[in-house]
Amino acid sequence: MCGIFGVTVGKNSNFSTSSLKLTLDNLFKLSESRGKESAGIAFLEKEKESIKVYKKPEPASFLIHDKKYKKIFGSSLTYPLTILGHARLVTNGTLENNKNNQPVVKDGIVGIHNGIIVNDEKLWKDFHKLTRNYEVDTEVILSLVRFFLNKAQSLPEAVRKTFKQIEGSASIGLLFNDINYLLLATNTGSLYIYHNKDNRIFIFASERYILETLLKKTGLDSSFKISQVLPEEGYLIDISDLAIEKFSFNKKGGFRFQEEIGLANFKIIDFSPKSFQRTALYRKTQASRKMVEISYETLRAIRSLKRCAKCILPETMPFIEFDKNGVCNYCKNYQNIKIKGEAALRKAVAPYRSKNGEPDCIVAFSGGRDSSYALHYVKNILKMNPVAYSYDWGMLTDLGRRNQARMCGKLGVEHIIISADIRQKRENIRKNVLAWLKKPDLGMVLLFMAGDKQYFYYANKLRKQLGIDLIIYSENPFEKTDFKSGFCGIPPKFNIKHAYNLGLLNKTKLAFYYLKQYLSNPGYLNSSLLDTTYAYASSYFIPHDYVYLYQYIKWDEKKVTETLISDYNWEFSCDTTTSWRIGDGTAAFYNYIYYLVAGFTENDTFRSNQIREGLISRKEALKLVEEENKPRYDSLMWYCNTNGINFTKIIEIINSIPKHHILERFH
Repeated sequence: MCGIFGVTVGKNSNFSTSSLKLTLDNLFKLSESRGKESAGIAFLEKEKESIKVYKKPEPASFLIHDKKYKKIFGSSLTYPLTILGHARLVTNGTLENNKNNQPVVKDGIVGIHNGIIVNDEKLWKDFHKLTRNYEVDTEVILSLVRFFLNKAQSLPEAVRKTFKQIEGSASIGLLFNDINYLLLATNTGSLYIYHNKDNRIFIFASERYILETLLKKTGLDSSFKISQVLPEEGYLIDISDLAIEKFSFNKKGGFRFQEEIGLANFKIIDFSPKSFQRTALYRKTQASRKMVEISYETLRAIRSLKRCAKCILPETMPFIEFDKNGVCNYCKNYQNIKIKGEAALRKAVAPYRSKNGEPDCIVAFSGGRDSSYALHYVKNILKMNPVAYSYDWGMLTDLGRRNQARMCGKLGVEHIIISADIRQKRENIRKNVLAWLKKPDLGMVLLFMAGDKQYFYYANKLRKQLGIDLIIYSENPFEKTDFKSGFCGIPPKFNIKHAYNLGLLNKTKLAFYYLKQYLSNPGYLNSSLLDTTYAYASSYFIPHDYVYLYQYIKWDEKKVTETLISDYNWEFSCDTTTSWRIGDGTAAFYNYIYYLVAGFTENDTFRSNQIREGLISRKEALKLVEEENKPRYDSLMWYCNTNGINFTKIIEIINSIPKHHILERFH
């Protein structure tokens, strides 16, 4: 999610203004990995009796070079001083409306929030006397805290009741116009603190690694311990003397009331720009749903394709061959999955188990159904202490993010999101799609998905940062999509365990295929070239030495889905019947292309693998893909709008691609 951090400098501290700026600059730059879409800062000077807020819809690395930001440190700052910082990964609330960016100001509270509240709409209705001013979900946290405080309840009790109401994930830092305390609280554990008592400094951040790196870069005394704020814990930090009081909000507990904490009278001043002009990524479109409705003629052609007599793969599948009985070579070469068993899994993870409750594994967490169930399984069945890791390259949908928040909030799991330069990633997608449209080729559809492959690189990097050797990966054994590289002329390598195990010869062939395409279509020679090369290396040439959960336990679609619904109120997409890839913003787009041009999608390969395992019948599979392959209009529109692509033009071109050239190419 987002990166949040803060610094409190107590009275009579010898911490210089230059050291403070160096600290904050580094915190901004280190936290930017968690969100590069907007940034903001709030600083409370007790002697000046004010909380000043400044934020802009631009990356943190830009903000720290902003004149107004620099001016803050050019003036004479007085201690005690408390500063909150935020690097935003946009979820709820467009960043073009600067009021949605953080820190958020509401009801005499200035707050920063990492996470997603998935039931904010319901909360505004339930607490109908509260007034909603913004789109961002953080607003409801501030309003609820103030609502419960106004009932003469203690601050910890107000926090407890607020977290009881919210559904999702939240790590927060709050400053008040009437209370002399900084409040920190989390339901996931994504908060870490450093308290230097000698220099009278208190610092917090979203990750331990951020604080550890900060200490190295700034020369702060590393002898003071970095501690985690555990799930369902809160801290009150006196902004004058840095006295710290910890409380738990998972149960009622005695704590002093608001009036005993010490009242203040801080004026909140927001000098952020009211509007911000920049090139909009979103374009209005008048396209009709009818544009993506599959015509009767096209459906008839797809249904008339020759398909394997055992599975449902069609004759347009690259390198497919049928025997005299109509059974394809993919079926004939298939070997049933051998599950190692839970006992073997427990043995594999045993050497990594934490004995003191510290995190002991990293769970690769896309927010999809398989990784969500994996996080549930690792935490609740294996009883381990995972850190959830995600790589956001700009194509994770809000639905996917909300489901991530549901899981981490309910499980009390720290969630680390490494955020790419999302604007640049989306610009890369836009350029490659436009280049592809000039010379459509199914092999080059892979290019639209290349931006997420650094996932593996950052997983290995995070492993080193956290000092956690075990990474648990939830690759689904039925998700083998040989056709994607098959359209590049790479023959299937049957019974490989993982998609990246192509073999050196095929990896070389794939590289030459791309080279040929790049030379024949100069549109691909754009700003994405380095990123694509990076993705290729991450996929095929770095270690993937993970524990693959579904090699040890049987993947059961019904059990996975029912668990996510019953235990986590998991959200499904309104434009498809499947629960697969509903948080992936690219899937609807590339599957639309594959279906129109080749007559099948990855749904067909997935269901075919289930047939071979005896999990579903061929008749059932045909019925399922009939529904699952239907165009997802809402998701297609989201993809085009998000990447700045004209929906009408691109759909018109895709619809006009000849449907016969694949057969000509492979037969």
